[in-house]
Amino acid sequence: MLSIPLPVMIALNVARVFAVLFLMLAAEGRLSGPFPYSAAWGDIITGAAAVPLLWLLKDGGARHARTIAVWNLFGAADLVLAIGFGVTSAAGSPLQLFAAPGSEAMQHAPWSFVPTVLVPIWLILHAIIAVGLRRAKLRQAVSVVA
Repeated sequence: MLSIPLPVMIALNVARVFAVLFLMLAAEGRLSGPFPYSAAWGDIITGAAAVPLLWLLKDGGARHARTIAVWNLFGAADLVLAIGFGVTSAAGSPLQLFAAPGSEAMQHAPWSFVPTVLVPIWLILHAIIAVGLRRAKLRQAVSVVA
């Protein structure tokens, strides 16, 4: 999976701007607590920030590795936080801290696709990006020493 080009992995995150739908579900009263707002704004920021990152990558990512790493950490942290808020907002969860409906809508189709498929894929992509950046940094250090 490390052979997937970095621009492709970053571009796949642009779709996260559709998390604006979480804000719409919250406005309808189908999601509540901190989950919809944290998950939505974190995803929207991550997806929107991916666009200028792609522009920076057009002349190579080596110069912008730190910017990519910060974006990558933010995107991964957003997903982990969303999982935490989702679990603590889920009705009937032993870890429930927030009142109903919480994250109830995310447990039913079509919204269940987000936590069961999309979030794991994006977490894996963030891990691959981190490993790829680390490898590139190590290669650069070796070439400087050589």
